[in-house]
Amino acid sequence: MILPYKIATLLYCFNERDEVLLLERSQEPNKGNWSPCGGKLKTDIGESPYVCACREAKEEICVDISVSDLHLAGLISEHGYQGQTHWLMFLFEVKTKLKSLPEPCSEGRFGFFKREEIELLKIAQTDRERLWPWFWKFRGGFFAAHCHCHPDGTNDWTLEEFFYGRTGH
Repeated sequence: MILPYKIATLLYCFNERDEVLLLERSQEPNKGNWSPCGGKLKTDIGESPYVCACREAKEEICVDISVSDLHLAGLISEHGYQGQTHWLMFLFEVKTKLKSLPEPCSEGRFGFFKREEIELLKIAQTDRERLWPWFWKFRGGFFAAHCHCHPDGTNDWTLEEFFYGRTGH
């Protein structure tokens, strides 16, 4: 399937109570869903995923972070997401704990959620199927996976690499 390939970062930010920051998206993709904040790499200027993550933290949650504040938690490739795009996503856990809830921005509004509350939220199907379960399972470590998204809404997942971290199972 010939589709554009987009590269993005997702930021998994936590407060001191280990609640995760999520954004209720006001724009596509995934409008109306809760997801980690982040955004597309500026590929035209050769931006790295780490620099993109730092830029997105500043733009969306008004937090200055550096590359050393990031832990690469996962790498996800999606083939034919919503029949529109192929995605390559770098999932970063931000080591710095947030002290307060960010103000709403052009991308949407924010909320902090406990791990078990995420299951009750409106989230993307791919997030519900594998991204969140694998994020929690390998937290502090790393995982890489590929999702082949089919037009009928089903997804085939392949866990390509993983290792457990200090907080994993």
